[in-house]
Amino acid sequence: MLIEMKVSALTIDPLTNTPIVILKDIDGKKAVPIWIGIFEASAIASKLEKVSFSRPMTHDLLQTILNVLNATVSRVEINDLKDSTFFANIYLMSDVGEIVVDSRPSDAIALALRTNAPIFVDEGVVEKSRKVDFGDKRADHDKLYRENLKDFLDHLSPEDFGKYKM
Repeated sequence: MLIEMKVSALTIDPLTNTPIVILKDIDGKKAVPIWIGIFEASAIASKLEKVSFSRPMTHDLLQTILNVLNATVSRVEINDLKDSTFFANIYLMSDVGEIVVDSRPSDAIALALRTNAPIFVDEGVVEKSRKVDFGDKRADHDKLYRENLKDFLDHLSPEDFGKYKM
């Protein structure tokens, strides 16, 4: 089953300084944190903050190409989580019908924000994300890291998100 989610926040993992996009379901009862790259975080943040650039950035360019080709993004699905890596598909509608494109979730989210397409997360991914080992496997503090990170994510409030709050 798919759960519709929205970008709730963009934050930084305090332990690794890695950007995290937080997706929450419409009722705000379920959340999925996805660690992303700095460039993808920038693409998401620029849209959240309504920042425009004099030249098109990659996701803006992709949106323009889709418009020229008379294609629309009907939805984005984050459909799997394997070995701490999330997987997504972008669903396009065009003159030839529906097209499914494999994508990194961060790129799919950045495009969904630009096209106002809904974001869905598979319920199994939501459950798996609660059990993912995000710790440093090389360090002895792995268990403590996971516990601290879980505690951090469980206790996030809207005020914790600063300027990227939705």
